[in-house]
Amino acid sequence: MLLSMTGYGEARCQSEQLTLSVELRALNNRYLKVTLRAPDPYHLLEAEFEKVIRKSVKRGTIQVHLRCEHQAATEDFRINQVALASYVQQIHEACAKLGLGDQEQAILSQVVMLPGVVPEGGSRTYQLHEDWAIIEKVLHDAIDRLQAMRKDEGAAMAQELLSHRDTIARHLDVIRKMIPQVVTTFRDRLYEKVRALLSELDVKIDRNDLIREVSIFSERSDIAEEVVRLATHLDHFQGIMNEDESPGRKLEFLTQEMSRETNTIGSKASDVEISRQVVEIKGTLEKIRELIQNVE
Repeated sequence: MLLSMTGYGEARCQSEQLTLSVELRALNNRYLKVTLRAPDPYHLLEAEFEKVIRKSVKRGTIQVHLRCEHQAATEDFRINQVALASYVQQIHEACAKLGLGDQEQAILSQVVMLPGVVPEGGSRTYQLHEDWAIIEKVLHDAIDRLQAMRKDEGAAMAQELLSHRDTIARHLDVIRKMIPQVVTTFRDRLYEKVRALLSELDVKIDRNDLIREVSIFSERSDIAEEVVRLATHLDHFQGIMNEDESPGRKLEFLTQEMSRETNTIGSKASDVEISRQVVEIKGTLEKIRELIQNVE
């Protein structure tokens, strides 16, 4: 089963205490890399996110965006009684000392603005362990949606890859049928060329010499083994695609092997039509290579 390395998944949750959303964006990468964007202090959970994601995703860059907002509660709005009492006492004493009794009330109205009287909202301590239980559930939902999208894209790529595989098989079948003709054509061409060159000198061609030259050519241009190996790779290619886990790396290695065999066929075969078929195979292999760059 093929999985695309690109995709998107999102999940949300809202409770009385917490409102959060998790967005996952998957991009191409040879290895797994997880990056987390989250408000403080939730960025400290990056290792936990990666641990969960690694169970489902093997390769690719996973960008995680966590939005998290705590709902306001009564206990979030408390005055620091100690700080307030201290400020009031000091202001009362200062006003009495300076004779500013008539201005004391106006000054006291500003006391709540002094540092430490009313704690800032950002200073609330969050229980990451408790929040993580909720976040993890939403993360799993987002992963499920991401995986669904990756499976759909992977299925489409699988169909295209199989189509390219069948195209290569057709070109290879043409090459296979032409193998016996290559040596025969070379023998006839060599015989006619030598006879034409020596006809003016009235020299006869030694049949043994002709056979030896044809044998040497046949050995050098024998592509039967490469054709068989390439055909075997094509069968293996289809088998790998049916494996349970997404086989992106295996397909990369196998495509390299198919390219190697194709290049050898092109360099050994001294035939215009075979060369044309090789060019077509190389073009199709390049399409396969581009596709499997996006397979996990």
